[in-house]
Amino acid sequence: MLGSELLGRLSAGHEVTGKDIDEFDIASAGDCRRVIAEAEPDVVINAAAYTDVDGSEKARELCFAVNADGVRNVALACRPGRIEIVHFSTDYVFDGTKETPYREEDAIRPLNVYGEAKLAGEKNLQQYSEHYLLIRTAWLYGRQGKNFVKTIMGKAREVGRLEVVNDQKGSPTYAKDLAAAVERLLTGRHTGIFHVTNRGACSWYEFTLKILAYAGIDDVPVIPVSSRRLTRPAQRPRNSVLDCTRFVEATGKTMRFWQLALQEYIARERMTGGN
Repeated sequence: MLGSELLGRLSAGHEVTGKDIDEFDIASAGDCRRVIAEAEPDVVINAAAYTDVDGSEKARELCFAVNADGVRNVALACRPGRIEIVHFSTDYVFDGTKETPYREEDAIRPLNVYGEAKLAGEKNLQQYSEHYLLIRTAWLYGRQGKNFVKTIMGKAREVGRLEVVNDQKGSPTYAKDLAAAVERLLTGRHTGIFHVTNRGACSWYEFTLKILAYAGIDDVPVIPVSSRRLTRPAQRPRNSVLDCTRFVEATGKTMRFWQLALQEYIARERMTGGN
Protein backbone atom coordinates (compact mmCIF):
# COMPACT_ATOMS: atom_id res chain seq x y z
CA MET A 1 0.00 0.00 0.00
CA LEU A 2 2.64 2.54 1.03
CA GLY A 3 5.46 1.02 -0.99
CA SER A 4 3.59 1.41 -4.27
CA GLU A 5 2.91 5.08 -3.56
CA LEU A 6 6.55 5.69 -2.61
CA LEU A 7 7.75 3.94 -5.77
CA GLY A 8 5.51 6.07 -7.96
CA ARG A 9 6.31 9.32 -6.18
CA LEU A 10 10.08 8.96 -5.93
CA SER A 11 10.70 7.43 -9.37
CA ALA A 12 10.09 10.80 -11.01
CA GLY A 13 13.29 12.30 -9.62
CA HIS A 14 15.37 9.36 -8.41
CA GLU A 15 16.60 5.95 -9.49
CA VAL A 16 14.37 3.69 -7.43
CA THR A 17 14.58 -0.08 -6.99
CA GLY A 18 11.55 -1.75 -5.43
CA LYS A 19 11.63 -5.11 -3.67
CA ASP A 20 8.52 -7.01 -2.59
CA ILE A 21 7.75 -9.94 -0.33
CA ASP A 22 8.14 -12.52 -3.10
CA GLU A 23 11.71 -11.34 -3.85
CA PHE A 24 13.28 -11.52 -0.39
CA ASP A 25 12.48 -12.24 3.26
CA ILE A 26 13.01 -9.26 5.54
CA ALA A 27 13.28 -11.67 8.48
CA SER A 28 16.42 -13.12 6.84
CA ALA A 29 19.60 -11.18 7.58
CA GLY A 30 21.25 -12.77 4.54
CA ASP A 31 18.43 -11.72 2.22
CA CYS A 32 18.61 -8.14 3.49
CA ARG A 33 22.38 -7.99 2.97
CA ARG A 34 21.99 -9.40 -0.53
CA VAL A 35 19.28 -7.08 -1.88
CA ILE A 36 20.90 -3.97 -0.37
CA ALA A 37 24.36 -4.91 -1.70
CA GLU A 38 22.91 -5.54 -5.17
CA ALA A 39 21.13 -2.18 -5.28
CA GLU A 40 24.01 -0.10 -3.84
CA PRO A 41 21.53 2.55 -2.61
CA ASP A 42 22.05 5.93 -0.99
CA VAL A 43 18.79 5.48 0.94
CA VAL A 44 16.81 2.39 1.96
CA ILE A 45 13.10 2.88 2.65
CA ASN A 46 11.55 0.10 4.70
CA ALA A 47 7.82 0.01 4.04
CA ALA A 48 7.54 -3.69 4.95
CA ALA A 49 5.37 -4.55 7.94
CA TYR A 50 3.12 -7.16 9.48
CA THR A 51 0.01 -5.06 10.02
CA ASP A 52 -2.67 -7.47 11.27
CA VAL A 53 -3.19 -5.93 14.70
CA ASP A 54 -5.59 -8.59 15.99
CA GLY A 55 -3.74 -11.41 14.26
CA SER A 56 -0.54 -10.35 16.00
CA GLU A 57 -1.92 -11.49 19.35
CA LYS A 58 -1.70 -15.11 18.17
CA ALA A 59 1.15 -14.65 15.68
CA ARG A 60 3.56 -12.89 18.02
CA GLU A 61 6.66 -14.62 16.62
CA LEU A 62 5.83 -13.68 13.03
CA CYS A 63 4.91 -10.11 14.02
CA PHE A 64 8.24 -9.62 15.80
CA ALA A 65 10.18 -11.33 12.99
CA VAL A 66 8.96 -8.72 10.49
CA ASN A 67 8.39 -5.60 12.58
CA ALA A 68 11.36 -5.89 14.94
CA ASP A 69 13.96 -8.40 13.70
CA GLY A 70 13.46 -7.26 10.10
CA VAL A 71 14.31 -3.69 11.05
CA ARG A 72 17.51 -4.87 12.74
CA ASN A 73 18.43 -6.88 9.63
CA VAL A 74 17.95 -3.85 7.37
CA ALA A 75 19.87 -1.56 9.73
CA LEU A 76 22.81 -3.94 10.01
CA ALA A 77 22.91 -4.40 6.23
CA CYS A 78 23.02 -0.61 5.80
CA ARG A 79 25.57 0.02 8.52
CA PRO A 80 28.87 -0.70 6.66
CA GLY A 81 28.01 1.77 3.89
CA ARG A 82 26.45 4.31 6.28
CA ILE A 83 23.29 4.11 4.18
CA GLU A 84 20.38 6.24 5.38
CA ILE A 85 17.23 4.35 6.39
CA VAL A 86 13.63 5.56 6.28
CA HIS A 87 11.40 3.44 8.49
CA PHE A 88 7.72 3.63 9.45
CA SER A 89 6.23 3.10 12.87
CA THR A 90 2.81 3.60 14.38
CA ASP A 91 0.58 5.52 16.74
CA TYR A 92 0.08 2.20 18.54
CA VAL A 93 3.36 2.62 20.41
CA PHE A 94 1.36 4.95 22.70
CA ASP A 95 -1.22 3.84 25.26
CA GLY A 96 -3.83 6.46 24.32
CA THR A 97 -4.33 7.90 27.81
CA LYS A 98 -3.05 11.37 26.92
CA GLU A 99 -5.80 13.94 26.31
CA THR A 100 -3.84 15.92 23.70
CA PRO A 101 -2.03 14.76 20.51
CA TYR A 102 1.14 12.78 21.05
CA ARG A 103 4.50 14.42 20.39
CA GLU A 104 7.60 12.53 19.29
CA GLU A 105 9.19 12.68 22.75
CA ASP A 106 6.15 11.52 24.73
CA ALA A 107 6.34 8.35 26.82
CA ILE A 108 5.69 5.17 24.88
CA ARG A 109 3.71 2.23 26.24
CA PRO A 110 2.06 -0.05 23.67
CA LEU A 111 -1.12 -1.91 24.60
CA ASN A 112 -0.88 -4.83 22.17
CA VAL A 113 1.62 -7.19 20.52
CA TYR A 114 1.64 -5.21 17.28
CA GLY A 115 2.60 -2.04 19.14
CA GLU A 116 5.24 -3.91 21.15
CA ALA A 117 6.81 -5.26 17.95
CA LYS A 118 6.80 -1.86 16.26
CA LEU A 119 8.42 -0.32 19.35
CA ALA A 120 11.07 -3.04 19.30
CA GLY A 121 11.65 -2.14 15.66
CA GLU A 122 12.14 1.51 16.59
CA LYS A 123 14.70 0.54 19.22
CA ASN A 124 16.56 -1.69 16.76
CA LEU A 125 16.68 1.13 14.22
CA GLN A 126 18.05 3.57 16.79
CA GLN A 127 20.57 1.04 18.10
CA TYR A 128 21.98 -0.16 14.79
CA SER A 129 21.69 2.89 12.53
CA GLU A 130 23.28 6.31 12.86
CA HIS A 131 21.49 7.70 9.79
CA TYR A 132 17.74 7.18 10.04
CA LEU A 133 14.42 8.87 9.49
CA LEU A 134 11.74 7.30 11.70
CA ILE A 135 8.20 8.27 10.70
CA ARG A 136 5.24 7.41 12.91
CA THR A 137 1.92 7.50 11.11
CA ALA A 138 -1.65 6.31 11.76
CA TRP A 139 -4.84 4.89 10.26
CA LEU A 140 -3.23 4.42 6.85
CA TYR A 141 -5.25 3.66 3.72
CA GLY A 142 -4.38 3.59 0.04
CA ARG A 143 -5.12 2.14 -3.37
CA GLN A 144 -3.24 -1.14 -2.88
CA GLY A 145 -3.99 -3.78 -0.27
CA LYS A 146 -6.65 -3.99 2.40
CA ASN A 147 -7.63 -1.00 4.53
CA PHE A 148 -10.48 0.36 6.63
CA VAL A 149 -11.96 2.49 3.85
CA LYS A 150 -12.28 -0.44 1.43
CA THR A 151 -13.60 -2.66 4.21
CA ILE A 152 -16.34 -0.19 5.16
CA MET A 153 -17.48 0.34 1.57
CA GLY A 154 -17.56 -3.41 1.00
CA LYS A 155 -19.42 -4.22 4.22
CA ALA A 156 -21.92 -1.42 3.67
CA ARG A 157 -23.00 -3.02 0.40
CA GLU A 158 -22.97 -6.57 1.76
CA VAL A 159 -24.45 -6.17 5.25
CA GLY A 160 -26.60 -3.05 4.94
CA ARG A 161 -26.02 -2.01 8.56
CA LEU A 162 -22.80 -1.13 10.37
CA GLU A 163 -21.72 -0.92 14.01
CA VAL A 164 -18.55 1.15 14.43
CA VAL A 165 -16.51 2.15 17.48
CA ASN A 166 -16.97 5.77 18.55
CA ASP A 167 -14.58 5.99 21.53
CA GLN A 168 -11.23 5.70 19.74
CA LYS A 169 -9.80 8.78 18.05
CA GLY A 170 -7.09 9.16 15.41
CA SER A 171 -6.05 10.78 12.13
CA PRO A 172 -6.87 8.93 8.89
CA THR A 173 -3.86 9.15 6.56
CA TYR A 174 -3.77 8.71 2.79
CA ALA A 175 -0.69 6.75 1.67
CA LYS A 176 -0.31 9.09 -1.30
CA ASP A 177 0.03 12.09 1.04
CA LEU A 178 2.44 10.22 3.31
CA ALA A 179 4.65 9.39 0.32
CA ALA A 180 4.77 13.09 -0.60
CA ALA A 181 5.74 13.94 2.99
CA VAL A 182 8.55 11.38 2.89
CA GLU A 183 9.91 13.01 -0.26
CA ARG A 184 9.91 16.43 1.48
CA LEU A 185 11.79 15.06 4.47
CA LEU A 186 14.35 13.33 2.27
CA THR A 187 14.84 16.40 0.11
CA GLY A 188 15.46 18.47 3.23
CA ARG A 189 17.90 15.82 4.53
CA HIS A 190 16.01 15.59 7.82
CA THR A 191 16.75 12.81 10.29
CA GLY A 192 15.30 11.64 13.58
CA ILE A 193 11.69 10.97 14.54
CA PHE A 194 8.71 12.67 12.89
CA HIS A 195 4.97 12.23 13.29
CA VAL A 196 3.21 12.45 9.93
CA THR A 197 -0.55 12.11 9.38
CA ASN A 198 -3.22 14.02 7.54
CA ARG A 199 -4.55 16.99 9.51
CA GLY A 200 -7.46 16.76 11.91
CA ALA A 201 -8.87 13.88 13.92
CA CYS A 202 -12.02 11.80 14.23
CA SER A 203 -13.39 8.60 15.71
CA TRP A 204 -13.77 5.43 13.65
CA TYR A 205 -17.51 6.16 13.65
CA GLU A 206 -17.02 9.68 12.26
CA PHE A 207 -14.55 8.31 9.73
CA THR A 208 -17.16 5.79 8.59
CA LEU A 209 -19.83 8.46 8.13
CA LYS A 210 -17.51 10.44 5.83
CA ILE A 211 -16.53 7.32 3.87
CA LEU A 212 -20.15 6.50 3.14
CA ALA A 213 -21.05 10.11 2.37
CA TYR A 214 -18.18 10.53 -0.13
CA ALA A 215 -18.97 7.13 -1.66
CA GLY A 216 -22.60 8.15 -2.20
CA ILE A 217 -23.91 5.39 0.07
CA ASP A 218 -26.79 7.05 1.90
CA ASP A 219 -29.06 4.09 2.72
CA VAL A 220 -26.89 2.25 5.25
CA PRO A 221 -27.44 3.00 8.95
CA VAL A 222 -24.30 3.34 11.07
CA ILE A 223 -24.58 2.63 14.78
CA PRO A 224 -21.93 4.06 17.16
CA VAL A 225 -20.80 1.53 19.76
CA SER A 226 -18.34 1.41 22.64
CA SER A 227 -15.11 -0.53 22.10
CA ARG A 228 -16.01 -2.50 25.23
CA ARG A 229 -18.86 -4.09 23.29
CA LEU A 230 -16.54 -5.53 20.67
CA THR A 231 -14.57 -8.61 21.61
CA ARG A 232 -11.37 -7.99 19.65
CA PRO A 233 -8.13 -9.78 20.57
CA ALA A 234 -5.97 -6.64 20.62
CA GLN A 235 -6.58 -3.67 22.90
CA ARG A 236 -6.33 -0.33 21.11
CA PRO A 237 -5.44 3.16 22.39
CA ARG A 238 -8.32 5.52 23.04
CA ASN A 239 -6.40 8.51 21.67
CA SER A 240 -4.15 7.86 18.66
CA VAL A 241 -3.84 11.45 17.43
CA LEU A 242 -0.25 12.44 16.60
CA ASP A 243 1.13 15.98 16.86
CA CYS A 244 2.81 16.80 13.52
CA THR A 245 4.27 20.17 14.53
CA ARG A 246 7.86 18.98 14.08
CA PHE A 247 7.16 17.98 10.48
CA VAL A 248 5.57 21.36 9.73
CA GLU A 249 8.48 23.25 11.28
CA ALA A 250 11.05 21.15 9.40
CA THR A 251 9.46 21.26 5.95
CA GLY A 252 7.37 24.43 6.01
CA LYS A 253 4.46 22.30 4.75
CA THR A 254 1.23 21.25 6.41
CA MET A 255 -0.54 18.03 5.54
CA ARG A 256 -3.99 18.50 4.05
CA PHE A 257 -7.08 17.78 6.13
CA TRP A 258 -8.04 14.12 6.25
CA GLN A 259 -11.48 14.86 4.81
CA LEU A 260 -9.98 16.33 1.61
CA ALA A 261 -7.59 13.42 1.21
CA LEU A 262 -10.38 10.89 1.75
CA GLN A 263 -12.61 12.66 -0.74
CA GLU A 264 -9.91 12.45 -3.42
CA TYR A 265 -9.16 8.81 -2.65
CA ILE A 266 -12.79 7.70 -2.92
CA ALA A 267 -13.31 9.72 -6.10
CA ARG A 268 -10.31 7.92 -7.63
CA GLU A 269 -11.60 4.55 -6.46
CA ARG A 270 -15.03 5.17 -7.94
CA MET A 271 -13.53 6.39 -11.21
CA THR A 272 -11.38 3.29 -11.62
CA GLY A 273 -13.84 0.83 -10.15
CA GLY A 274 -11.47 0.14 -7.26
CA ASN A 275 -8.71 -1.08 -9.56
